[in-house]
Amino acid sequence: MSDRFYFRQLLSGRDFAVDDQIARQMVNFVYVIGDRETGEAVLVDPAYAVDDLLDTLEADGMRLSGVLATHYHPDHIGGSMMGFDLEGVAKLLDRIDVPIHVQAAEADYVCKVTGLTADSLSAHSSGDVVRVGAVDIQLIHTPGHTPGSQCFLVDGRLVAGDTLFLDGCGRMDLPGSDPEAMYESLTQKLAKVPDDAVLYPGHQYSVESSATMGTTRDNNIVFKPTSREQWLAAFAG
Repeated sequence: MSDRFYFRQLLSGRDFAVDDQIARQMVNFVYVIGDRETGEAVLVDPAYAVDDLLDTLEADGMRLSGVLATHYHPDHIGGSMMGFDLEGVAKLLDRIDVPIHVQAAEADYVCKVTGLTADSLSAHSSGDVVRVGAVDIQLIHTPGHTPGSQCFLVDGRLVAGDTLFLDGCGRMDLPGSDPEAMYESLTQKLAKVPDDAVLYPGHQYSVESSATMGTTRDNNIVFKPTSREQWLAAFAG
């Protein structure tokens, strides 16, 4: 599978959407996951410069078969933010008809933010697998930042969106956020992810763009409290 596995980490404002001031400011990562042998690939969180991303796939000899959305915020899937309209998945579906894979708990939010209808979405439960060629991507429902946030575990990599960064975790003071759910997601749901898996976050908030889960657990402040009570006292206020 190592010969077939296709994976790219693309930084908004640098690797694509280079003329977009919001993309440069928000430093979102987009990920491309695919199977080189079949040529199929999915995009994770294409919010900006959809044409750039599709051109990148084409240049690599890949074709888009779907989108994985970590959560519904406009800087990840498009929509209105800070007075700007981000093209996102709505623009992408104008060019190519592919399923948008979301957690079921997030489907209504995605429709509201993007203007899509439910028939454009593929709603999942935690533990579901999206297959791209011969590549299996496990979906892990990790509520906390939003009700339907999800991470993707594939080939020893965890693509975590805004659930977990190398330093810190996603904000919990936004509509739909839940600190108790975030505690469970970080300490229970992601406990299945081994220490040697590599964490790939949703934003470039650290000097490094990835790190092993073992290093993250050792160094990230969100893993320092030793009980639920300590964790909520530190991060729920």
